[in-house]
Amino acid sequence: MTPWIVLATIVGYFILLFIISWAASRKSDTSIALSGGRQAPWFIVAIAMLGAPISGVTFISVPGMVVTKGFSYLQMALGFIVGYFVIAYVLIPLFYKRNLVSIYGYLEQRFGGSTHKSGAWFFFISKMLGAAVRFYVVCVTLQLLVFSPLHIPFIINVIVTIALIFLYTLQGGVKTVIWTDTLKSFCLILSVVLSIYFVAKGLGYDMAGLWSAVAGDETSRVFYFDNPKEGTYFWKQFIAGIFMVIATTGLDQDLMQRSLACKNASESSKNLIVSVFLQVIVIALFLILGTLLTLHVRAHGIAMPEKTDELFGTVAFSEGMPVLLGVVFIIGLIAAAYSAAGSALTSLTTSFTVDILEADKKQDDRALGRTRRMVHIAMAAGMGLVILIFYAISNSDAISAVYTLASYTYGPILGLFAFGMMCKRPVRDRLVPLVCIAAPVISFFVQMWLKNQYDYTLGFELLLLNAVLTMIGLALLTKKSEQLTVNS
Repeated sequence: MTPWIVLATIVGYFILLFIISWAASRKSDTSIALSGGRQAPWFIVAIAMLGAPISGVTFISVPGMVVTKGFSYLQMALGFIVGYFVIAYVLIPLFYKRNLVSIYGYLEQRFGGSTHKSGAWFFFISKMLGAAVRFYVVCVTLQLLVFSPLHIPFIINVIVTIALIFLYTLQGGVKTVIWTDTLKSFCLILSVVLSIYFVAKGLGYDMAGLWSAVAGDETSRVFYFDNPKEGTYFWKQFIAGIFMVIATTGLDQDLMQRSLACKNASESSKNLIVSVFLQVIVIALFLILGTLLTLHVRAHGIAMPEKTDELFGTVAFSEGMPVLLGVVFIIGLIAAAYSAAGSALTSLTTSFTVDILEADKKQDDRALGRTRRMVHIAMAAGMGLVILIFYAISNSDAISAVYTLASYTYGPILGLFAFGMMCKRPVRDRLVPLVCIAAPVISFFVQMWLKNQYDYTLGFELLLLNAVLTMIGLALLTKKSEQLTVNS
């Protein structure tokens, strides 16, 4: 496949994004841009939520995951279902009852301004770094496929792409995110289904042969109950799925901004339950594709890539595969990457404007609109700068460190919300930021101690450890002589 075909595919997708953005942003004011107007049909939001958690990294990584971990990811996906029920019937009613534009507004109502700012800043750091890393990986892939062959430097790749994402999310805000994520979901489903079809056809499988080949291969093992020390052990994966999805979806403004655009809590809850079952099906399709890709490289004597993340792209662009498979791969990749970046940019703008600047409380709609646009520019510039910094210092350790940092930041947020809903007493609000900082610091030393003393590596447990330490700190800050005056 020539770089020009890839570039034409990218341009075509962006044209679709701009058409959708224009249609979604008509008659939108600042309030609608921040909240979506709370008129989005639940079934549209459900489709948008289907693709929302899937980034470009996920699109590349999940098929390659089967090489070393089989279908163990489905164990975590089962935990997602439980976690989504908690979000739908515990968190969503709470957010709607308090009429929140940003979910971190709950922290101000429950604890006070300092706690509110703490939650917002932890989200900001996590989302900015996490979104930039995910988008960086995709930019590098596109640089190799398109921009380097055309002698276009990486900095131009990033600037142009960030500028386009900035433009299509500027006016429509959350409404644009919902409709572009709907497009993303359709593109992801189409890309994985067509990829399965093309690879299976290349291997000479009909439908019956496909299922038989996948089921009979060792990479399709789903359940792992034999070794509790392994990361693939069922209960580790299942419990991780529950708490990870509560923290990184239910307490993440980026993902919750879609559900809060529904008309009421009942419709929002309905969208979440439908979307999680659809997500499990899509995850299963990606894993099936992974096994087929593995069978393909074996059958054609293709060397297995050192990095399993490269498996999908290696097969898609291998000799003998139809050009259309490469186009399908690019469509799925850019749909996942660009929509995720646009969504992150919108949520960062909303949270910074509402939670940190509190502009919605201080300004009229016209001034608020100007502030939102300036923040949107700053967030886009910041994301582009972080991507370029990663490119300058890029190595696997740096990227792993950023992902680890992101996992630390969600722990205090989970602890703040959990304590707020479980305990009625007020706390010394001005000291809460110290607790939120202390929890990750203590967790870091605990992690190092366990590794050095027992050779035990903390995985998802880091999230729970951070949350528990945050809750203990909040308990020490409670004011026993006072009663909480608002409903928790």
